[in-house]
Amino acid sequence: MFFGKVLTAMVTPYDSAGEVDYAKVQKLAKHLLANGSDGVLICGTTGESPCLTPAERANLWAAAKEATAGGGALILGTTDNETAFSCEVAKKAQRAGADALLAVAPYYNKPSQEGLYRHFAKIAASADIPIILYNIPGRTGVNILPETVLRLAQDCPNIVAIKDATGSLDSVSALGGMLPEGFDVYSGDDSLTLPILSVGGVGVISVASHLIGNQIAQMIELYQQGDVAGARRIHLQYFEVFKKLFITTNPVPVKACLNLQGWAMGDCRLPLAPPADDELAVLKAMLEKYNLL
Repeated sequence: MFFGKVLTAMVTPYDSAGEVDYAKVQKLAKHLLANGSDGVLICGTTGESPCLTPAERANLWAAAKEATAGGGALILGTTDNETAFSCEVAKKAQRAGADALLAVAPYYNKPSQEGLYRHFAKIAASADIPIILYNIPGRTGVNILPETVLRLAQDCPNIVAIKDATGSLDSVSALGGMLPEGFDVYSGDDSLTLPILSVGGVGVISVASHLIGNQIAQMIELYQQGDVAGARRIHLQYFEVFKKLFITTNPVPVKACLNLQGWAMGDCRLPLAPPADDELAVLKAMLEKYNLL
């Protein structure tokens, strides 16, 4: 199953009291799907998944399912660093109507490659639904090696893709050289989407698509049509946006940008603090430069 070229890792909106604003979840999801995104990822890193209660997750899934009913893939971030709990959440997400699950490498525990294999294989066996692996060593402290991804792709038919946020083209190249046809590799870093396309990637699970989804979709389309120069022009034009959305910990910058645009998404929950004044000034200047205000 192909989920699309641009999937937005969506922020979680909060109201003035700090509670999840489910109406705004639906409004934002519909906006994204109308502006370059083929689907949305709910309860991922950008959605502040570690700070959401089980009840909030379930309500977020339901709101997003309703918002995407008219078209667009719904990917649900479900996993934790404990395997049995991750399996139970995966079952619940399947019942909630997810098109696929995003399964992040267990964080803090620092399992071996065998432990990673067994963790993901258990999750795959617990839910009869496509699974996208999520490799982000900078957050989890552990790297899913290409050989482990290959084992999972061979042994677990419903593990069908990976979001690679290693920051390493070598890692993506190794994956492309060994994975079976039809196993999709998504960029997990907006600034590396175009380079990753060149070594076999199919698209991006994006943060910047909150702001420039149509442009990212056009870049990928041009590349896939053979217009490499045109795709490169868009990549270079918006490279500053890709990088400045990470001047501090994601999702702090993108939420601040949405707030500056008038979306009223609220601040991130602690322990993530709002951007410093100088960071906010940089983000505002960037939005002004690209006519995004």
